[in-house]
Formats: sequence, C-alpha cells, structure tokens
Amino acid sequence: MGEMTSSLTRETAAADRAETADEPKAYIGEVGEIRQVAQIDEERLCEYLREHLPGFRGPLTVRQFQGGQSNLTYLLETPSQNFVLRRQPPGVLLKSAHAVDREFRVIQALSRVPGFPVPEPYVLCEDRDVLGSMFYVMRHVPGRIFWNCRMPDLDPAHRAAVFDSANETLARLHTVDYAALGLSDFGRPGNYFARQISRWSKQYDQSRTQDIPEMDKLIAWLPEALPADDGLSSIIHGDYSFHNLLIHPTEPRVVGVVDWELSTLGHPLGDLMYHAMEWYRPPGVDARGTLADADLAALGIPTLERYIARYCERTGFAVDANHPFYRAFNLFRTAAILQGIASRLASGNAASANAAEIAANIRPLASAAWRFACEGGAS
Repeated sequence: MGEMTSSLTRETAAADRAETADEPKAYIGEVGEIRQVAQIDEERLCEYLREHLPGFRGPLTVRQFQGGQSNLTYLLETPSQNFVLRRQPPGVLLKSAHAVDREFRVIQALSRVPGFPVPEPYVLCEDRDVLGSMFYVMRHVPGRIFWNCRMPDLDPAHRAAVFDSANETLARLHTVDYAALGLSDFGRPGNYFARQISRWSKQYDQSRTQDIPEMDKLIAWLPEALPADDGLSSIIHGDYSFHNLLIHPTEPRVVGVVDWELSTLGHPLGDLMYHAMEWYRPPGVDARGTLADADLAALGIPTLERYIARYCERTGFAVDANHPFYRAFNLFRTAAILQGIASRLASGNAASANAAEIAANIRPLASAAWRFACEGGAS
C-alpha cells in the first residue's frame, strides 16, 4: 500500500485496541517491530524480490503493521519506494482460510477497472520455502484509517463526504462486470447466504473453544430463515468496513480498499448489510464502536435507511435490507470469524497481540445475533 502511487494497508495497531478518550481516531498505519510469531527472513525476501520484482533495489527494511487478526501485513521500505507484503500466518490453517492467492487475484483484476481504488499488486509467491508461507507484494498507498465509525476528529461535512465516498465505492464494486475481468469462477453465483451459513457454521465448529448456546441456535435457525434469492450476484469484498478503507490523507474520499481475504462472488446484500453493522452493532462488542445510539444528524451521517437508498440509486438494485435475518446473519458471521481468532490464540498462532480481548466478544455478538433472529421469528 504506499505513497499515492503505492499499495494499501488495512492494518493498524489502533485497529486492534479499544479506543480511549484521549487517543486520535484516525490512523495512518502504525508499524513496529516484527512480533515473534511473525518473524521473516529478510535476506531471503530481498533475494526473492530482486529476482521477481522488476526494478526492485535494496537495501530492505521490514516492519510489521501492528493490527490485524488474520493475514500478516508488513511494510517493506527501500530507498526508492515502499511496498506492502501480505502473508499467511505460519502453522496449521483452517481449510480455505488466509487465502492470499485469492486476495492477489481479485485486486489484480480490479486494478484494471479505471479509477477503482485498489493497490497495484506486483508479485504472488506460492513457494512456501521462501518465507514459510504464501505471500504477495503490492504497492503502498498512504491514507487515513478511521477505526471509530463516528470519526470524531472530522467536522460533519467532511464526515458526510467520507460516508458518501464509501457508499459510492461499494456501489461501484457491486456493478463491476466480473465476467469481463475473468472472475466468473471466483465464486458460485446464487445461494450466497446459504453457502456462507454453511461455511461459517463449519469453521465455527472446527475452531470451537467454548460452548455458546446462541451460536448453536443460530446454526440451526439461519438456514431455515433464508430470504428468497433474487438472483443478484457481484464481487463481494467480505469485510467492507471503515477499518478496511483508506481515506485520502486530506480529502474525504476513499483511495484504497484493502484486505480482500474473504472476497468471492455473492449477493451484494452480503457486503451492504455487513457494512451496515456500523449502524446496528450493539455497544461494547467491537473497538470500532457503533452508531446505534448516535445523533446522526449532528454528526452529518445519514440514517441507515437513507444510506441504503443512496446505494440503490447508484446500483439500480431494488433490495429489501430490512429483514432481521441480515442483521442476525452478519453478527453470527462476525462471531464465527472471531472464534477462529480464539482458536489461533489457543494454539499460539494468533496474528495480533490482543487476540484474547477480541475473542472475548464472541458471546455478546452471538447473543445480539440471536435477539435479531428472534425479531425475525426464531424461538
């Protein structure tokens, strides 16, 4: 992620710690020493990049972005240009998890869409003998990351423009002709939510470290509560949230969408209603905060209804996003993802220093998801 010509990074140390009253709420991407679990052979990496990245010149300094719960992210500094490296964590991984090769493929395709804000990918290394796990290197793009969805450092007009740019970017993603980009086989169109429920139910069971009755009830209820499939299909980012959007250093616009690990083909409501968690996420379960009890008019932030309406105007889609199913599903999915972090923590393979704090939110997220399920008819 790099200079305005470089590649994006989603990772910040701040992205992993709960906000405090006296710390800034926008981060440029905090880097530091490489943690023990994430050590890297810098000499071997430099040798590989000299051979596979045209124009690469050392010396090379490697530092680690301090946030992130999944793939490891590093800043590569050279005298002429900075790069970002995304790497699978070491150790035994769940099937289909940490797919940096899929990340590389989708940003490579989207980088061909004029003006779409993704980093330029340079090289994918599938040879695990180089660094011990698969990785790719891309351009480094500077920008602000707003971990707190209320963006308290901004004035209402600037904040409103940031939200509108996030809306426009998501609408653009969902109207890209993925077949023309060679991504027809990037996922299976149709039955997106059924497939996602099955996937995250299995991954939750495989990484289970505690018994949470609400998760078991959701696993049983969600497949029975599926709304009818209307046939819409698009590229899905899978983790579209402000912590994965780089905002221009001074202007209120998205300059980079990062962390495509969960991307696939699917229903656009999957992304839209995950992003909408900023409005309906319960308090106290996520360092990103919530807009659930905020004075939106004073902040310059649209209501969720207006935000969805603007998205529909831009895409031409007529979607019904009001069903509690979508809220229950996304909170369940988030809890299942955090359960994977808890499992990696138990095995000593967590990507982030505060994985224990993050994993503690699984139970309250499951409880909130079940409350929405009950609104949708569960009992």
